[in-house]
Amino acid sequence: MAGGLLAMTSFSASASAQPRASFEQLRQRMVQEFVLDCGVRDDRVVEAMQKTPRHEFVPVRYRDQAYTDSAIPIGESQTISSPFIVAYMTESLDPRPTDRVLEIGTGSGYQAAVLAAIVDQVYTIEIVEELGEQAAETLDRLDYENVHVRVGDGFQGWAEHAPFDKIIVTCSPERVPQPLIDQLAEGGRMIIPVGERYQQSLYLFRKVNGQLESEALRPTLFVPMT
Repeated sequence: MAGGLLAMTSFSASASAQPRASFEQLRQRMVQEFVLDCGVRDDRVVEAMQKTPRHEFVPVRYRDQAYTDSAIPIGESQTISSPFIVAYMTESLDPRPTDRVLEIGTGSGYQAAVLAAIVDQVYTIEIVEELGEQAAETLDRLDYENVHVRVGDGFQGWAEHAPFDKIIVTCSPERVPQPLIDQLAEGGRMIIPVGERYQQSLYLFRKVNGQLESEALRPTLFVPMT
């Protein structure tokens, strides 16, 4: 499961007809226009976005849109989030090289790949079997050895690998699942959209003395967490 956000904007680029070098050029342009120019400043996040091949994580028929700021369908009524929201959520997590990160909602695997370029280990859970298997195949083909994919119930987290320094959720529950709170390390951060189907806010939570401190970041629209 993966989330798609709000508006969809694009620039004209026939990426499907372009050689691989042009994907690199389009990716650099994407980072400039939809990451840097939109206020993301963390060097680690910018570098990860610059080198993660988003076109490898979208269906072939949508590769001409891979480097637009669009939420792109990936099948099973799911989408890959726009580059800006991926960068924004990643920066908000403040990922560190030694971090172990839990992601709920693998989707295409793109968000996990971006995180994998920054942190030590990524554990990602997808409830839709077909998407989870496809994401695992893509990540394996691209040699993301520090990403571990599991098909299962994201509400339960991944207890055997807890605690996690950071948790990122790319689908929206109506309230934060207790297992995710329990599996977040002391001092850790969780970014998660919370709310009903069409009335959601993106929250950043910090775990302090065993309790969550919340910060509302922005209105958002992700697929429901199921």
